[in-house]
Amino acid sequence: MKLKEDLNPVLLLLFQVTVWLYSVLAFLPSYLFSSVSESDAGLGSEQERAQRLKAQSVTGRPAGPYRAMGATKRLVSSLHPGVDTLDKVFEDASRRFPDRDCLGTREVVMEEDERQNNGKVFKKVILGQYRWLSYAETHKAAARFGSGLAAMGQRAHNNIAIFCETRAEWVIAAQACFMQNFPLVTLYSTLGGPAITHGLNETEVSHIITSRELLETRLKFILLEVPRLQHIIVVDDTPTKWPGYPRGISVHNMATVQELGTNLENVSRGRKQPMPSDIAVIMYTSGSTGVPKGVMISHSNIIAGITGMAERIPNLGENDTYIGYLPLAHVLELSAELVCVAHGCRIGYSSPQTLADQSTKIKKGSKGDTSVLQPTLMAAVPEIMDRIYKNVMTKVEEMSSAQRTLFTLAYNYKLEQLSQGRSTPLCDNLVFKKVRSLLGGKTRVLLSGGAPLSAATQRFMNVCFCCPVGQGYGLTETCGAGTISEMWDYSTGRVGGPLICSEIKLKDWVEGGYHSTDTPNPQGEILIGGPNVTMGYYKNEAKNQDFFVDDNGQRWFCTGDIGEVHPDGCLKIIDRKKDLVKLQAGEYVSLGKVEAMLKSCPLIDNICAYANSEEMYVIGFVVPNQKHLLSLAEQYCIRGSWEELCNNAAMEGVVLQVITEAALSAQLERFEIPRKIRLSPDPWTPETGLVTDAFKLKRQQLKSKYQDDIERMYGGK
Repeated sequence: MKLKEDLNPVLLLLFQVTVWLYSVLAFLPSYLFSSVSESDAGLGSEQERAQRLKAQSVTGRPAGPYRAMGATKRLVSSLHPGVDTLDKVFEDASRRFPDRDCLGTREVVMEEDERQNNGKVFKKVILGQYRWLSYAETHKAAARFGSGLAAMGQRAHNNIAIFCETRAEWVIAAQACFMQNFPLVTLYSTLGGPAITHGLNETEVSHIITSRELLETRLKFILLEVPRLQHIIVVDDTPTKWPGYPRGISVHNMATVQELGTNLENVSRGRKQPMPSDIAVIMYTSGSTGVPKGVMISHSNIIAGITGMAERIPNLGENDTYIGYLPLAHVLELSAELVCVAHGCRIGYSSPQTLADQSTKIKKGSKGDTSVLQPTLMAAVPEIMDRIYKNVMTKVEEMSSAQRTLFTLAYNYKLEQLSQGRSTPLCDNLVFKKVRSLLGGKTRVLLSGGAPLSAATQRFMNVCFCCPVGQGYGLTETCGAGTISEMWDYSTGRVGGPLICSEIKLKDWVEGGYHSTDTPNPQGEILIGGPNVTMGYYKNEAKNQDFFVDDNGQRWFCTGDIGEVHPDGCLKIIDRKKDLVKLQAGEYVSLGKVEAMLKSCPLIDNICAYANSEEMYVIGFVVPNQKHLLSLAEQYCIRGSWEELCNNAAMEGVVLQVITEAALSAQLERFEIPRKIRLSPDPWTPETGLVTDAFKLKRQQLKSKYQDDIERMYGGK
């Protein structure tokens, strides 16, 4: 996975000698000291730690179950003795870190409309510094809000919904609900009207917490379809009066509810504390297939999950800063933030539109959130990492010959050093410092989840951002917990070994041809068991068949994903049952595998492979990379606007040729390679309803959108 070199041997030798001299003179003492320290601690070098056994089958059978080496006797389910509910987790943190910054929000200095050349108007912002609430202040705000909700008629064990963007108020509201034992129903801020209505009616909520923008753009249009709803609490300060809403529905500001919670009468009322087995969250999935399902997650489930995750992040503590921008309604973000809260980290809030200096809402010349916050910890979905990778590599192509040569030399040199467990201080400081500054310059751990991360992107992030990328695997049904790779394991394509809170078994899938007896590595459907496995789907017994309890009383979840366990106990995701399609000639095609292989092609921003069992070949819908497509069009003298190029048959043919070459390089079988494609001029975002908030494809919606093209590509039109 090295970058291509076409270099003068003298330049190459000069580079290597310079790096060697610098390393010997400046960093040999630190290397020796580090080695002695690790030896004294019994840790060994990073390379030795990476090669150690991560997990083993506790029964000796290739099907497992496999457990982490630190949990072969017993799975771990809590961070601290007696801290067994989420309200206790936060109380413990606020007692240990009362004056430490907890939640941070950037102030908006200026907001303006910027007109583009095509006539479109984009809203741009200039943001100031972060303003912080301490742990003690956050705890006090949550306690007041919880008391205020109780004074407004919200009762313990009665569901309450939150439909809000990721922000500090989301966490304050959630902690208030945990304290009062109000099961929190989480809904993605990008869900459409029918999905929101379904979630609110199914859970029978009378109170909902939202933002002004979501109330006015989404929620207000479905209020008459949610008859039980009585109170809407808006987290924004303004306005303070909300006229024009249906009779029977009251709209309140969060500050007003908190003020109500300070009344002596309401404070003295007391609260009904939750039990570990009580429902903490009913988390509605983003619905990649059909209607969203509500996953019932207990306090003990979440605590087990964050216990397992925390163990994989070295030196996690109050000196860390986490940047929160993924949807808090997603189990990855909620778990990551709860891990941080439990360890006294500070959490600064952002959004995908303000994350970096180049983000869409940041006014040119002003700073994005990563530049100001300089986080040490960050979670990301592969879609975002893929974008960063492609953007940086595009900039590398635009460099002068000398700059490009230096970048290539440094990249390949560091790649080689990483494989041997060595650091590269000279390259980090001279070559990759600018790239690393895109994320603030201090990131020490990146956690990827939500979907498989390509090997090329993972290796790029390791090299250029000078920090490990921990790739994890889990589902909402397992509290996001399952596996996470160890930070010193620089292998790619794997998701690590089981966490100390969970264990993994492989179940034979005969139809797909996967068996635990396969060689050289056992394969099969991944089953996750442990205290992190959730209580099932809310009011949906038909779907609960994927959960079961074994003879020892432990809950398990059948994931539908196909995995392979390597000799060191690490898991690799190799297929998915739902993505498998049998072509007319009898070949099985894994659509997810095809997409994962092709997304590393610079010409592709996103792709959805499609196959019909009545047909002989695979087709695809492609969101092309604008810069690369325009360059390709110029090369082949194909003219037109962006929309015209994407609807041009000749352009489709050229792109298909590039995709075919990329597929062959990735060693896809001939029958797996798309034979026809449709180019999409519009990106697929959660707002379009074509991908989830974690950027997973919504296949049914994509199929509906491109139905005419499917018929055309299969010869129907």
